[in-house]
Amino acid sequence: MPETPSPADAQAGLDPRRWKALAFIAIAQLMVVLDATIVNIALPSAQVDLGISDANRQWVITAYALAFGGLLLFGGRIADMWGRKRAFVTGLIGFALASALGGAATGEAMMLSARALQGAFGALLAPAALSLLAVMFTDGKERAKAFGIYGAIAGGGGAIGLILGGVLTEYLDWRWTFYVNVPFAAIAALGAISVIHEPSGTRNRSALDIPGVVLSTLGLVSLVYGFTRAETDGWSEGGTIGMFIAAVVLLAAFALVESRLRAPLLPLRVVTDRNRGGVYLSLGLAVIAMFGLFLFLTYYLQVVKDYSPVRTGVAFLPMVAGMITGSTQIGARLMTRVPARLLMAPGFLTAAVGMLLLTQLEVDSSYPALILPAEVLLGLGLGTAFMPAMSLATHGVRPSDAGVASAMVNTSQQVGGAIGTALLNTIAASATTSYVTAHVAEATTKPAQQMLKLEAMVHGYTSAIWWAVGILLVSATIVTVFVNARGGGNPAPGKTLDGEAGSDRPGDEPEPVLAAMH
Repeated sequence: MPETPSPADAQAGLDPRRWKALAFIAIAQLMVVLDATIVNIALPSAQVDLGISDANRQWVITAYALAFGGLLLFGGRIADMWGRKRAFVTGLIGFALASALGGAATGEAMMLSARALQGAFGALLAPAALSLLAVMFTDGKERAKAFGIYGAIAGGGGAIGLILGGVLTEYLDWRWTFYVNVPFAAIAALGAISVIHEPSGTRNRSALDIPGVVLSTLGLVSLVYGFTRAETDGWSEGGTIGMFIAAVVLLAAFALVESRLRAPLLPLRVVTDRNRGGVYLSLGLAVIAMFGLFLFLTYYLQVVKDYSPVRTGVAFLPMVAGMITGSTQIGARLMTRVPARLLMAPGFLTAAVGMLLLTQLEVDSSYPALILPAEVLLGLGLGTAFMPAMSLATHGVRPSDAGVASAMVNTSQQVGGAIGTALLNTIAASATTSYVTAHVAEATTKPAQQMLKLEAMVHGYTSAIWWAVGILLVSATIVTVFVNARGGGNPAPGKTLDGEAGSDRPGDEPEPVLAAMH
């Protein structure tokens, strides 16, 4: 039975089931974000069971990243055209089936196929989830709360994945890191079917831009794979350079094609708006720093401090708590009262201070004295910054563009994650090698050599973390310069920020307001 709207909701034209819908959207988002890190913990065990070679094990991660990153814009456009609810449910079902295939994998080929399918359906699911929020929550204060919850999940889900991955791998079996997605997806899909109601008049029914799909997919795959190759083969290796050149050429061609089409895959007005463009860029950079932190802190705790996988996951909990607090208690409460940049810039600066503390890591550093306060600052800062960033990703966008605008957020995060892993890992490895070379003559006994190995690793981590500090400072600067939106409101479906009527038909749309006029 349809739920009877309250008089206030009816007067404002708000969906009475929007908060129930948020719960199921949040479950789906958590599943996608968890999957980015939960498999990392299980990978060593899966590699042994399935006989995956050391040379090919990276493809368990890379196959997912390439499919997810390469198809995000296509997935966002499909959601706009096909309907976000339908895309959301289809993405959930496909992700669940691909996860079951991965859990039942009997060999390398089956595992890699499952990971690629997970990435493809994730690329449909993720932008559909965010764009549903954008078109369902149009009241400023409610939008702030909804995106506060979504931002906390987007920021903290990766760390939760480390915990869950450790527990499942240590106490059950690595296959459960895949099977656990099935109940998540089933609950979210059944809930979505029953309570999500997509507002009418928000679809983009123009023809699909096939050249844009091909160019954007190939360009993003080349870019993500380029950074992945750089991590394993080096930045100067011919294949790595070739991938980067291909990415530049393909994405430049994509931008040229999009500027000339009447119904492009990615309307350039989505990214040239100063607020959305500033969010995409600053968020992508911040994710570089965050992924580097997860990588190095995980290795530090497990290799240097000899923590178990479960204990390592639990050690990340203060950061998760900080993200949830920053997103729901600071960001959501203040977003409708102060300009977004006064939340995002201080948030990134607070995270930079937390990262700065971690540059002081040593082999015998205390978790309570150093790592704990650093994690709390990082969590509070990133949670406070991510919350308005998620909302501004669809700030002022036409409802018919909500899916592709949401896809751009996920694209910036995915590319940022690939860059963060490759760039910071390369910096850390180089610094470790230099440290060993400089001190190897002093290590004349076996204990001294073992200590040198640990000290060199920690030196590599801290060298890379210094770069992460700088990257967060750049994110804060970009926000300060470009983001000037006030409050957390969003126009009602069918309206632009300037109050003009939107349209689902190409050619009937009003000209976009220039970014400088926002």
